[in-house]
Amino acid sequence: MRGSLFAFLGGAFITLQGVANSRISQDIGTWQTATITQLTGFIMTLIILLLLRDRKWKKFKKVKPLYLTGGAFGAIVIFSNVTAIHYIGVTLTVSALLIAQLGLTFLIDGNGWFNVVKQKMRLPQFIGIGMMIVGVVILRL
Repeated sequence: MRGSLFAFLGGAFITLQGVANSRISQDIGTWQTATITQLTGFIMTLIILLLLRDRKWKKFKKVKPLYLTGGAFGAIVIFSNVTAIHYIGVTLTVSALLIAQLGLTFLIDGNGWFNVVKQKMRLPQFIGIGMMIVGVVILRL
C-alpha cells in the first residue's frame, strides 16, 4: 500500500513539475529552467537530509560510479519533458513518458540489469503495455 501511495505521489509531482517547468522555460529558457529545478531540488533534499540527521554518508564510497549518473539524467528528464510539453501538451507527454518508462523497465526487469531481481515477462504484461500504446494513439487522434 505504501509503495503504491508513493508511486502515485511521485507521478503527480512529476506532472506538476513538468507543467511548472514548462511555464518557467517560456520566460527564461529550457536549460536555465533545468538548472533552477536541479538546484532547488538539491537544496530541498539537503534540508530534509539535515533535518532527518541521516548518518549514511560513510557508505557513499560503496556506490558504483556508474550509478552516480542518476542525478545527471535528471537534467535530461527536465529538458525532455519541458520541450515535449511545448510541442504536444501535458497529456501526451506524460502518456509517452509512461510508455517509455514501461518499455525500459521491461528490459531492466526481464534481463536483471543493475542488479535487480530478474522478472519473467508474461503475456498480460505485454498486453498491458500494448493497450497503453493504443491509448496514446487514440489520445493523439
